[in-house]
Amino acid sequence: MPHRAHLFSLRIGHALRESCFKESYSRQRLIKDVMAGVTVGIIAIPLAMALAIASGVAPQYGLYTAIIGGFIIALTGGSRFSISGPTAAFVVILYPIAQQYGLGGLLLATVMSGILLIGMALVRLGRLIEYIPESVTLGFTGGIGVMIATLQIKDFLGLELTSLPEHYVGKVAVLAAAVPDVYWPSLLIALLTLAIMLGWPRLKTGVPAHLPAVLVACVVTWLLNAQGMTIATISSQFSYLLPDGSTGQGIPPVLPEWVWPWLQPGPNEAKLVLDWSLFSALLPAAFAIAMLGAIESLLCAVVLDGMTGKRHSANSELLGQGIGNIITPFFGGITATAAIARSAANVKAGAESPVSGMVHALVVLAALVLLAPLLAYLPMPAMAALLMVVAWNMSEAHKAVKLLKTAPVGDILVFLTCFSLTILFDMVLAITTGILVAAVLFVRDIAEMTKVSDISGSQRLQSTPLPKGWSVFKINGPLFFAAADRAFSELSSWCKQQDGIILYMDAVSILDAGGQSALSRFIEQCQQKNIEVVVADLQLQPLRTLARANLAPIDNELSFYPTLQAALEQVSRRTL
Repeated sequence: MPHRAHLFSLRIGHALRESCFKESYSRQRLIKDVMAGVTVGIIAIPLAMALAIASGVAPQYGLYTAIIGGFIIALTGGSRFSISGPTAAFVVILYPIAQQYGLGGLLLATVMSGILLIGMALVRLGRLIEYIPESVTLGFTGGIGVMIATLQIKDFLGLELTSLPEHYVGKVAVLAAAVPDVYWPSLLIALLTLAIMLGWPRLKTGVPAHLPAVLVACVVTWLLNAQGMTIATISSQFSYLLPDGSTGQGIPPVLPEWVWPWLQPGPNEAKLVLDWSLFSALLPAAFAIAMLGAIESLLCAVVLDGMTGKRHSANSELLGQGIGNIITPFFGGITATAAIARSAANVKAGAESPVSGMVHALVVLAALVLLAPLLAYLPMPAMAALLMVVAWNMSEAHKAVKLLKTAPVGDILVFLTCFSLTILFDMVLAITTGILVAAVLFVRDIAEMTKVSDISGSQRLQSTPLPKGWSVFKINGPLFFAAADRAFSELSSWCKQQDGIILYMDAVSILDAGGQSALSRFIEQCQQKNIEVVVADLQLQPLRTLARANLAPIDNELSFYPTLQAALEQVSRRTL
């Protein structure tokens, strides 16, 4: 037990231990971390607000997520350079939860997902990402990108819509019907923001494109509003209530406070009833959040490893993500996970350790307290344009196009399945179906690799000629449930007139229960036809499988030899 406890304690804060305690952490490294943290913190401020709005909650909850979740996950996680906070991938999961169960239900589902993430870490599921094909990942990320972009059309065009239907087709129909009512000043702000974000990188200034884009959009919005036009801003769309009973517009300039998640407003501002039925209703959503959080955080860690040459601890990262998502909702923060774009910016800014992630959280905290009145001027069309660019980047459209052009038909089928199911239904169904389809196609491809060939006339056998009525059949490939029946059916059709056969199995690496059963049936059929079966050159795994099945030699019916040459010599000697 002490040994287990020691191992468990080492997993918490693995990245911080490795980079700051096991390695020399100098003043120069600290300065680099601080500079990188400040850079990423500035990048995260508008993104956190925009992603919270897209998830169906007020913008300050996105800032709370970056502050609490970003700090705790950096402190306890297993990836040195990951920056955690609200991410675009969660929008399509969180938005329906917020609409149906309110902020309280969303926060409670996040706590449940954190518990599931810790469970995944404890059972060592950190290598989960290795078992998800790229076609599945590209399919659901592409679908999520389309969903996010669709949800931004309302604010992008300045449409006066109070709500959208639950299903995607209904959303598109309502948006299409409202397009003639586009509000041109809002569209102008959105297009201006989009143009700056697309053109700014060409200047190669090192300043993230969304910062000048948002600043210019704020100035132009202020000028247009001064001329009597009404462009929605965070201040006009959101309000808050302080403990003293006063109300304000925009974002509350106060620190996040501890509140039980289920005491936060529920659907239509009603109180949640904390009972088993609520937990049961939120469990599928919590599972979806946990799965996506695990996939995105581990995928981010793998990308960062490739950029830096360092290695992350996958299970420690899941543990850190779980701890962060349990604690963050108690301070009003929504779901957090590692953000690939912000984490990559962290590396490029010179980060050395998780300290940069903790500094990033403190920068967001300072912005909340000191700059809340200014953040209230952010225009909603600019936020929509920002999220459309985020949606495009996360979709990795260039990889998807390459896959469609060059990948095998099976991978294209998996991609299209995940992509369409993500849009039309939900991400959990898409990933589950995608993995199942990919697994079935993989099993089919592996089964087709198993071949049976008659090598009786091979030059290898000329030194020991075969007796009349005997043949040698070589089996290439794994003999498992999907391949064995076909392979032995072919053998049965070839062995009708034989006195005996040698099964040369040196290329059979796997023999599962289905393969063993098919082999046993084939041997029984040969016994009924008085055909002797000799098995030669078994590998270790098939040999163990046959030993567990108690398949023993039978005089003049079944025998086993360690090599093909030994089998040929024995058969030749017995039939002389």
